[in-house]
Amino acid sequence: MATKVQDNSQFRLVFEDGMKVDGSPIFKTKTFNNVRQDATAEELTATAEAIASLQTKPLDAIEEVITYRIYK
Repeated sequence: MATKVQDNSQFRLVFEDGMKVDGSPIFKTKTFNNVRQDATAEELTATAEAIASLQTKPLDAIEEVITYRIYK
């Protein structure tokens, strides 16, 4: 029987970094590894807002990327 175990989690902040010639936005990301597995959405949002307040570009999105390892 296969099992799924959380392997890693990342916290990604997406910032708007200008506009392309066609008017669509350009995005840049900052990624933080080894995020606490039990971090709540409120904690991640508060952390993102604190980090974003130190940046010059506007924050567009907050993403959490969770990677799982599957064992056979």
